[in-house]
Amino acid sequence: MAHVAELTYYPIKGCAGVAAREAVVTPAGLAHDRSFMVTGEDGVFRSQRRDPRLAVIRPAVTADGTRLTLHAPGTDPLDVLVDTAADRRPVDLFGTSYQGIDQGDTVAAWLSDVLGRPSRLVRVPPEHDRITDGRTPGTSGYADSCALHIVSRATLDLLNRTMAARGAPPLPMTRFRPNLVVDGWDTAHTEDRAHHLAVGEAELAYAKLAIRCAVTMVAQETGAKAGPEPLRTLATYRRAAQGGVAFGTKYAVVHPGTVRVGDEIRVTAWGESEL
Repeated sequence: MAHVAELTYYPIKGCAGVAAREAVVTPAGLAHDRSFMVTGEDGVFRSQRRDPRLAVIRPAVTADGTRLTLHAPGTDPLDVLVDTAADRRPVDLFGTSYQGIDQGDTVAAWLSDVLGRPSRLVRVPPEHDRITDGRTPGTSGYADSCALHIVSRATLDLLNRTMAARGAPPLPMTRFRPNLVVDGWDTAHTEDRAHHLAVGEAELAYAKLAIRCAVTMVAQETGAKAGPEPLRTLATYRRAAQGGVAFGTKYAVVHPGTVRVGDEIRVTAWGESEL
């Protein structure tokens, strides 16, 4: 039986994830997922592509979303009250303009010290109405694209076997930063073809393949760049028709609800892979 093996949400885009036993799936994905984003003073988003030390920042947000705590090696933790009433300011995510609620100078100074360059923290405003692309449109906070990112253990196992044959060490699932990890699918990349899922109280629909970038070459535990894997090996067997290499899939939320580790994943519609 295919089931949910892991659930992880990432309160701050690019920072460490929070493992959960259960999570509410909202129209924008797991509750609190990518609801905050680090930017430069110019409003342009920060990413592990250029700021790999984002990986060592460990955020925790209260269930009601009113408080945020930040931890990072070598510095004192910071606990702040989340501001949802401050003036909006423009932010830039992959060249598209959105709005963000700046969380103030104290957290900005903390992040600037950890990252080594001037940084700000913004929160998604309640009126955020982003429309995501893909076969099934949806919405998300400050995620790269769609609401949920899913990878199966069989998919990672195939990659690690392929890398081992090339003399490379295995990689943990954390390199790929999925929201939901599936166990019980025997065939790698089954998620490519699982086009409608029922899991727990939620229903998800396939949006697109997850095209991978240099973030997969960052060791999430240390924030150190550790390439060229996995992109070098993925390029040998997972080149996508639209360019790049694909690993995992992105889904839109059709029906919100609570999802728990151990919940059965029922595929209610299959399709062809877009690879």
